Amino acid sequence: MATNNPSQQIVQKLWNYCNILRDDGLSYGDYVEQLTYLLFLKMAHERTQLPGQPASTIPKGYDWQSLLEKDGDDLETHYRETLTKLGEKKGMLGLIFRKAQNKIQDPAKLRRLIADLIDREQWLLLDTDVKGDAYEGLLEKNAQDTKGGAGQYFTPRPLIQAIVEAIRPAPGETICDPACGTGGFLLGAHDYIAHHNSNLDRDQTRHLRLHALHGVEIVDNVTRLCAMNLFLHGIGPTNGATTPPVRTGDSFIIDFEDRYNIVPTNPPFGKKSSVMAVNEEGKREKQQDLVGARDDFWASTSNKQLNYVQLVKTLLKINGRAAVVVPDNVLFEGGAGATIRENLLKECDVHTLLRLPTGIFYAQGVKANVLFFDRKPARETPWTSRLWIYDLRTNQHFTLKTNPLKRTDLDEFVEYYHPANRHERTATWSEDNPNGRWRSYSYEELMQRDKISLDIFWLKDESLEDSANLPDPDVIAADIIEDLRTALQQFEAIGEEVV
Repeated sequence: MATNNPSQQIVQKLWNYCNILRDDGLSYGDYVEQLTYLLFLKMAHERTQLPGQPASTIPKGYDWQSLLEKDGDDLETHYRETLTKLGEKKGMLGLIFRKAQNKIQDPAKLRRLIADLIDREQWLLLDTDVKGDAYEGLLEKNAQDTKGGAGQYFTPRPLIQAIVEAIRPAPGETICDPACGTGGFLLGAHDYIAHHNSNLDRDQTRHLRLHALHGVEIVDNVTRLCAMNLFLHGIGPTNGATTPPVRTGDSFIIDFEDRYNIVPTNPPFGKKSSVMAVNEEGKREKQQDLVGARDDFWASTSNKQLNYVQLVKTLLKINGRAAVVVPDNVLFEGGAGATIRENLLKECDVHTLLRLPTGIFYAQGVKANVLFFDRKPARETPWTSRLWIYDLRTNQHFTLKTNPLKRTDLDEFVEYYHPANRHERTATWSEDNPNGRWRSYSYEELMQRDKISLDIFWLKDESLEDSANLPDPDVIAADIIEDLRTALQQFEAIGEEVV
């Protein structure tokens, strides 16, 4: 389909070539990864052509020009050597090329990708928004390949935009995502600050580019996609030896030296987190509760999402703001879950819950919510006074293809959230208007609920009243898939406890 959007044109041109490489068995993810390596080298080369630029951090003989000068088997061999050599470097360079491998086995197609597609474009001359949007378009296309599992690292951008507009990051603030995926929340915070503050001074601009954003991702390949995504949006150091804004690691284990003003995150879903260890007898065994041993957590649990909620609290500065995407079980699970919710309500101001519809994530069937809370200083009385809930799930039906979530679908939520002063809110639900999607519950009401459950809903499900209002078959199928996944997780947990 023809389009006048420059970023869409670039995405389409690059993606069309992907279809050729798929015939050789290359996956969408592999293709985007190879593009990342080559785009970085091409832009590093273009930068050396600009007047007044320092020498390139790319070692001579392993740069873009060295790839252009080779062909056939010599090109394929040299490309592999280049990836290995650059992966040994520090900073942004090492992050992009860490454990990099060549997945394009046909030298002729590799040559075409280098010489005919990437080299013909002057990437540095493209507007930052065009470059960034083009790469984001590739990441979204990759996420749509549900078989590859890339969707779990990609949060829908309309949702990110709404969350960021609600929490309003400001110049000089620091933002951390401990499960950053491809960098959606970090980009969203950056763009909000840049676009809503037109008079940033030099120091503020430098802070935003180099010091404001911090991300951690546990999967090497995804870290590199995130780093490249930020790089193409003008975020992070252009000098390959300087510390990049993201790193690979396990957020439950690494040392966070700082605390942050804002922590927006969509942690990976999945009930259990397991670690393989070697016991005293030299046998491999699964250890489920290593995370729960932290003395700065309220409770020990092997539930990964409950641990992320606890982690986020520890990462916040006093009065810092969090927005965490959590599955339903975080809201109602008993035992450690109830303990964590009780302490969260007391020690933090848990002020807003957005119940999300199904059908908006690339991991199908996910029932999720966004929990907003602020960390507060210690005091005797609880900090949460009232939890406001917006129900965007009941009688709302979205699908990834025919009815995808749009930013406008969240306009009402952002309006009711009242970012300018969230203490001035007005409920739309009342006994006279039982269909209102926005209502609040006092701290006392929450504490009286069984297991201090925050899984609260009040709207009537129209599909239960009238079969004519049933959602589309793919929505029903997604719900069934999620229910089966939940049941399987519960069986696994029972099995582990028996063993």
